[in-house]
Amino acid sequence: MASKAKDVEPKPSVTHSEGHLARPSFCRIRNVPWRTLENEVEAWDNLARTASEPNPFFESWYLLPSLRNMPETETIEVLRFERDGELAGILPVARSSRYYRWPVPHLTNWLHANTFCGVPLVARGCEVPFWQAVLDWADEAPGAALFLHLRRIVLGGPMHTALEGLGACVGRRIEIVHQEARAMLASSLSSQAYLEASLPGKKRKELRRQAKRLADQGDVRFERRTDADEVDDWCSRFLALEAAGWKGAAGSSLASDESTTRLFRESLAGAAGRGKLERLTLWLDDRPLAMLATFLTPPGAFSYKTAFDETFARFSPGVLLQRENLAVLDRPEIAWSDSCAAADHPMIDHLWRERRAVGSLSVAIGGTLRRSLFNCLVKSELSRSTARR
Repeated sequence: MASKAKDVEPKPSVTHSEGHLARPSFCRIRNVPWRTLENEVEAWDNLARTASEPNPFFESWYLLPSLRNMPETETIEVLRFERDGELAGILPVARSSRYYRWPVPHLTNWLHANTFCGVPLVARGCEVPFWQAVLDWADEAPGAALFLHLRRIVLGGPMHTALEGLGACVGRRIEIVHQEARAMLASSLSSQAYLEASLPGKKRKELRRQAKRLADQGDVRFERRTDADEVDDWCSRFLALEAAGWKGAAGSSLASDESTTRLFRESLAGAAGRGKLERLTLWLDDRPLAMLATFLTPPGAFSYKTAFDETFARFSPGVLLQRENLAVLDRPEIAWSDSCAAADHPMIDHLWRERRAVGSLSVAIGGTLRRSLFNCLVKSELSRSTARR
């Protein structure tokens, strides 16, 4: 994929404070080899602090370890958007020859199995210019791609809203071809009040009984840490705990593959070094029974990975840990937390009552013939989806 620059100059806008025309911003987008961004970590971290919509999975400390450790990333490139010479947008992209089970070439945002959000990282106020630049680039350099496919987009969020609005203005077809609702924590209630509203009294009583029975086994304590000390040791304990359970038996634990082991260690160390990691542990004496790694990206948080000791399942250590995790509601800088769990999760869906809509979007690109073929594909896909309901 040859590197190509595209300059975009939005129309001047009127400032609210002084009522005169603001200076037009100079914007451009380039697709660059991902390794070039290893030299822009400081600017990348600054971008994350001003992002319209938080996405830890596209921040430097997660995306770079992903690209370094996941297989077949040599051809992955990054759409690098800048405004007035400053980095203002990041989106990793791939060219795929298959659209799920069909041999249909397309452009897509690059994700892997442990990336739970695909929203581009874009500076606040740049949402529309970013999408305009992305779509112009896709129109002019589509290659064999029939359309642009964006996965794990937060529906109704600032970036999705900006894209939909732009599509409506210019007559570009954008379709939600898949969507699901996953558990989310978002409430003005205290952690205790939320627990009482979420679980019936009988279930809360059962949890208290299990906690009391567990305390009979030894010294029980919860530990919550946001510092960067002993992160590697915590990672080792987590990897061992997860591998000892059903994921280890199925070969799907993080420790089952060296690439995901390295990704886990490197990303948690990077997050902790920036004050963006919370480690919550339920201990029985010196033995971890349940562990949770959460990425803190104000105003939101993302529950990245959790594991529990299945030999203590009768005490529900995972649920006891999640009960303690409700304290994230008491953090003034955190307004919501994304579970990163599959829809209809048997445990977290009963405790976290809010839902976050996440979906896949297909976007028309290129000229008349390409868009005509895209319309036929989308029509067929949507009719199959409707028939399955």
